This record gives sequence, C-alpha cells and structure tokens, in this order.
Amino acid sequence: MATNDDAMQSLLSDEENAFQRRRFRQPMNGDVTEIKHPDQQNGNSSLKWLESFLENQNFSFKKVLVVLAIYLGAGTLCFTLIMNQIEGKKTNGILDAVYFSVVTMTTVGYGDLVPHTTLAKLLSCAYVFTGMALGGIIISKAADYIVEKQEILLVRAMHMNEKIGSSEILKEAETHKVKYKCLLALILLFLLIIVGTIFLHLVESFEFVDAFYCVCSSITTLGYGDDSFSTRAGRIFAVFWILSSTICLAQFFLYSAELYTEKRQRLLVERVLARNVTASDLEEADIDHDKTVSAAEFIVYTLKEMGKISQEDISLVTERFSKLDVDQSGTLTESDIISSLAQTFLPLSNPQSSYI
Repeated sequence: MATNDDAMQSLLSDEENAFQRRRFRQPMNGDVTEIKHPDQQNGNSSLKWLESFLENQNFSFKKVLVVLAIYLGAGTLCFTLIMNQIEGKKTNGILDAVYFSVVTMTTVGYGDLVPHTTLAKLLSCAYVFTGMALGGIIISKAADYIVEKQEILLVRAMHMNEKIGSSEILKEAETHKVKYKCLLALILLFLLIIVGTIFLHLVESFEFVDAFYCVCSSITTLGYGDDSFSTRAGRIFAVFWILSSTICLAQFFLYSAELYTEKRQRLLVERVLARNVTASDLEEADIDHDKTVSAAEFIVYTLKEMGKISQEDISLVTERFSKLDVDQSGTLTESDIISSLAQTFLPLSNPQSSYI
C-alpha cells in the first residue's frame, strides 16, 4: 500500500512542482538549455527568466527576416526587369515591384497592377504559391515570436493595480498562454486597422468609410481593386502594413481556434472528473485483468477518457514495457535494462553468433 501511495504522490505532483522542473530546449542547434526556476535565484527575476528564454529564439527570428528579405528581394528584381509587362497605376519602378511582390505574396491582389504577358503571368503564379508557403510556415513563426515577446507585458499591465509578485505573473502567463496570445493578436489587429484607416484618409484622400472598406478588403485579402494604394507614399506604407495586417489577422484566427479547442478540452476534463465511477469503468481501467485497479491504471484510464492519450498510445507504451521487462516480472529493474541492452547489441558485436 505504501508503494502505491508513493507512486500516486509521484504521478500526481502539483502544478507548481511541475512548473519548477520544466526544461526548455533550443531546437536550432540541438543543445539542451536548462533554465533554473527564478525562485532559485531571487524573488524578482521571474520576468528576466522568461525574457532570457525568449532571447534564445532571436537567432531563429533573424533567419526569418533574412529569408523574407531574400524572397522579397528576388521578387523585386524579377518584377523590376519585367515591369514593362505589368499594366496599371505606376509610381516608381523599384517601389512598384516591391509593392507588387507584397500584394502578390499576401494574395491581396488589388488589380491596380496586373501582369499581361505570358512570362509575367507565369512568374506571378510561381511567386504567389511560394509566398503562401512562406507566409504560412515561416512568417507565422515570426508572428508567434513577437506575440510571445509582448505577452508578459500584457499580463503585467492587466495586473498593475494588484499586489502580486513577478512569479505569479509568470505563472499566470504560462497557464493562460493561448488566451493572452489571442488577446494580443486582437489588440494588434485593431491598432493596424485604425492606423491603416487614418493613413488612407490622410494620404490617399479616401473618405473614412472608403478607407475602412479598403482596410477590411486588404487585411482579409479580398482585394476587390476598386480602392487601393496609388501614391508613392501609400505604396511604401502598404509594403509594411499589408504584410503586418494580413499575418496578424491569420494569427488571430489561428489563436482563436486554438483557444476554442483548449476550452472544449478543459470542459471535457471537468466532465470526466465530475462524473461518478461505475463498475464498467473499473473493468475497462483494469489493464492487466487482475480484478483490481492500481493508481497507475486509473490514471491511464482517466487520461484516455480526457482525450489526452489514445488506446493506440497505450498499446505502444505497453509493448515497449514488455520488451524492456526481460524477466516478465511486471516491473522494470536495472537488471532488466542491462539485459535488454545486451540483447540489442549482442548481434551487432558477434554477427556469427547465430551460426554457433
């Protein structure tokens, strides 16, 4: 009984202890970076601890910027060389090429600049496909980085009138990570809509309704084409604003879907924990069919009911356990591990052993 109690205590360690033991990996170079919990250093270093981890992602973020710069640079060069094959409202050759690259990449497609030759059309088709892949896979990572970088500031601002320590702020940010990412994306999107509307009104001389209409058709990549950026200053602004706003909207929808999924998962967990345990539950939880359910078996069954793991996951882990349990005692010991390793490497060290 004491053994079961110890196992239960180990498996059901509280959230704070799990949080303290958490390790972060740096995926770029394969090294493992362990960051001690801030409480081991001093009481006011929790935010620095998180910021230190985020700084480790800087190299990845710079690579994203480099890839984006190369992509836009290549598009600018190509479209500059064939600008005479593109019809529409033009301001400056290089600027128009950059603007056309961004509009094509983000699939906004106002129609103010349109390819009219076979070469220009084929190049635009190739550019839009690669641009969609770049935006969906690489630039979204940069958006995640920026949002996570500001996440701790948002949590601090929301609790600025409350007397809570930095460690509590850190834990709050970690616990409700998806919610704050979604909120930040919404705030950024709202600000970009305001900035775009004001700019179109002041610089492009749009009425407020038309400016807002153009902003909405741009960030949703609808791009009717009846309103667009036609001045030199407007297209310089559009290069940065279109990239930021379209990506921000896509990230907001992504975070919203993630938040909805997380909420449904949490409700399922609460429902599983609240319902009464029946005899059929015990029968299904009894993995080894010994008419009793251990703490480990009950935990595995409950996790499966919560949707955290599947029956296939359980089967794979059980199969691995059986292979490691060489003496078939139902428990793993050091001798089992040694025997398992010996069985693995013996054929490699003695390839002719099968003929003896």
